[in-house]
Amino acid sequence: MATEEELFASVDALLEEEPQLPSPAERARLREAAGITQARLAAALKTSTQSVKNWENGRSEPKPPRLEAYQRLLKGWAAKYPAPGVASAPGVPGVSTAAPAPAVAPQPEVSATVAGPATAAPVEAPLARAARTAPARPASRPATSPGRPAAKRAAKPVDDPRFPHGPLAVLDGDGSAYGVGGVVLDCPAATVPELVEWTLRESGLGAARLNRHGKDSDPLIVLTASAAVRLGLPERLEGHEQRRSLRLPEDHPVVKQVAKAKWRLTQRGFGPWARIYRTAQGTQRQCVQLAVLSWDALDERSWPGVAEMEPADIARVLGVYAQRVITPRGSTAVSGLELMTALRPPTRAVQDRGTGNWVPGHNPGSLGTEPMDPAPPEATPEHPVVVNSGWTGGFLDEEAYQWVRDVDLLTDEECTLPYAVGLDLNTAFLAAANRLVVGLSAPDHFHAPAFNPKIPGSWLVDLSPIEPDPRLPSPFTPSGERPTGPAWYQTHTVAYAQELGHDVHPIEAYLRRETGAYLDPWHDRLRSAYVDTLADLGVTKDLSDTEFLAAMERHKDVDPALTAVLAAVKATVKGGVGKLRERPQGRRYQEGERWPALQRPTWRPDIRAAVISRARVNMHRKLRNMAAMTGLYPLAVLSDCVVYPSPGDSPLDFLPYAASGKPQPGGFRLGPTPGLAKLEGVRSMLWAVGLMEQGLNPARHIKGGDAVLDEGE
Repeated sequence: MATEEELFASVDALLEEEPQLPSPAERARLREAAGITQARLAAALKTSTQSVKNWENGRSEPKPPRLEAYQRLLKGWAAKYPAPGVASAPGVPGVSTAAPAPAVAPQPEVSATVAGPATAAPVEAPLARAARTAPARPASRPATSPGRPAAKRAAKPVDDPRFPHGPLAVLDGDGSAYGVGGVVLDCPAATVPELVEWTLRESGLGAARLNRHGKDSDPLIVLTASAAVRLGLPERLEGHEQRRSLRLPEDHPVVKQVAKAKWRLTQRGFGPWARIYRTAQGTQRQCVQLAVLSWDALDERSWPGVAEMEPADIARVLGVYAQRVITPRGSTAVSGLELMTALRPPTRAVQDRGTGNWVPGHNPGSLGTEPMDPAPPEATPEHPVVVNSGWTGGFLDEEAYQWVRDVDLLTDEECTLPYAVGLDLNTAFLAAANRLVVGLSAPDHFHAPAFNPKIPGSWLVDLSPIEPDPRLPSPFTPSGERPTGPAWYQTHTVAYAQELGHDVHPIEAYLRRETGAYLDPWHDRLRSAYVDTLADLGVTKDLSDTEFLAAMERHKDVDPALTAVLAAVKATVKGGVGKLRERPQGRRYQEGERWPALQRPTWRPDIRAAVISRARVNMHRKLRNMAAMTGLYPLAVLSDCVVYPSPGDSPLDFLPYAASGKPQPGGFRLGPTPGLAKLEGVRSMLWAVGLMEQGLNPARHIKGGDAVLDEGE
């Protein structure tokens, strides 16, 4: 015989399973009786209009704490606007005492709620799920901390009605998909094909095109480790290759599931970033991007700390990046390259004069749709253009600086200064891309051409007769050493030699007739992303130099999520430039074979060379102006970092200022915009000289750790 305690437990269980809300039709009636629109109700409950629609058509149910607020509202309306001939049942507004409300059949769900202290419950019948309280989950980290200003530009879902829930979601193992702006979607998918179908048909995820001639961004689903396991994927990918090269084998059950469902994977297979697609139907793309966190999809160097965050916080980081840059499509390097194409699509719709039909045509200013072979000196030694032609004429060597001044050239006065101070130029490659004219057409070969600084290309010139100041690096070589004879240079390097007053007589050249500022929209978008994110971290353009240094000292402690976005923006710049000359990967590659990157119109080593050449020239110009204004010479340069001897531990102790207190133009200036400088680190002069005597570069280590040189590869 059952005990009283067991009977009460059974009754309580039945009570928990009672409907917590009136029928969907009654919810709609009550709202309309109160004269409230769905949009206004959504705003009051801090959710989306689509969520309210879903609640009123029975597709989904609200979750705590929104459930209790909605119950209270409906109860109040039911008391004011009772249905004709219906008396409210106690505690259940709008339900007749004569007959119970009909149960709502379970429906596929796309309920959108705002992330709160409760997590989404596992997928189940809507009313049954709404009746119970979800287990507690740590709330996502707030955007601000006590005493700190709120972010000025918080990420919000895109206003495009086709994508009401933003560009992406982070799927957790319980079926909760965390989106931008705190939105949470219920995802019932139990397999990868089901996830793809749900994403395209029901999630409301995606992003509008960045250019009217381009394509909308495919939705991104980021999988936590538990979500990956739930979908039948291994928690980790194991193998002897680099992790970014690892893929599921073709006979893996998930790969077979994808194929059986008539979906396709790209040639890269199912790896940390997997694209699953079907052939587009007209203008309707059918493609979903997946990123698996536990497979190292978010590299720690580009996304510091993000992989360890809560799903809602990961969604916030990636959402801000998607809003300001692009929906991630792979590594930050891949995203940087994809951004170029998204902003300068290769084709646009043109009308065929013969038929009157609209057909794809070349989009002026873009790189087109076909890959283009470089000139031999612009290629890499393993490139088919070089191997097949037997080219032995040398190559462009336009790389970032790696230079250390000869210790014997240090003066006694410099050696007695107490400090070595490192300055770092903000996104130097991005600054170099500003209004940069590059070649758009194939290279043409010329013998003994007159030099023209307005024509982008590669020039064979002898710059060895130019005598450099030994206290400065040569502007013509990445090592800073004086050239020893004729060599290939990009247009900006030769133009700088001319700017320094030297006659230049090219021996031969590979030049491009069609030119344009291809990278302008890329520069403008990334510049805004960088400046806006720094501003959200408290580093704004209106600060004095003293205030700027103080703000930079603490900006990484303001908001870890936005700090990660800033790191990703910087990695996007360098990685995107590097992808323009992606080298072959894999142990099986043989010299002279074409590798996959060569099939892209964006495999353009000449454009990469132009960016780096201009960045190096910009650096040398500042070094030369600093010497003229202050008499100071650098100890070392590494890419965009320069180290100076200083009488104090701050850049303010040696940077040139006018009597008015304003920075002198031409030298290094502090500030938050690309091309301006920030403090990289401070060490003792004794420390710096000790490294120089060992042949080591102080600029590599002055930040406090071994900085990794990023040559843009």
